[in-house]
Amino acid sequence: MKWFAGSDHAGFELKQSLIAELRSWGDDVIDLGTDGTASVDYPEFGAAVGREAVEAGAGVRGLVVCGSGIGISIAANKVPGVRCALVHDTFTAIASRQHNDANVVAMGQRVIGLGVAIAALRAFRDTEFEGGRHQRRVDQLNALAKEF
Repeated sequence: MKWFAGSDHAGFELKQSLIAELRSWGDDVIDLGTDGTASVDYPEFGAAVGREAVEAGAGVRGLVVCGSGIGISIAANKVPGVRCALVHDTFTAIASRQHNDANVVAMGQRVIGLGVAIAALRAFRDTEFEGGRHQRRVDQLNALAKEF
């Protein structure tokens, strides 16, 4: 599976650990930055991951991390076609894939421990979209993006 990853300074360490985990599972990960803990602005990195993931097409996923996961998920969700889910555990990771067909996952380094983050990432990676009644709702989300 192909991934694009990005973080701000507050999410750098967790992003690096999660990239290493994805690569150990055989996935291809392109790190769009940041490259350290010097202060940077999360919108740049959230939007970059969103753009690359959407442009690359179906089956490509994004990973974004900041201190809380909130700001960078908002930034990613500004990109049309992105359905970025802020997850805190395996339940939210699974639900985001099954029900929302999320294509980008967000986490907060100051919120989630490494073990839980890895388990949530694995759940997000391995869970398929259920379609069915959920497709109608995803179609409505996509239509909303075209209104603005």
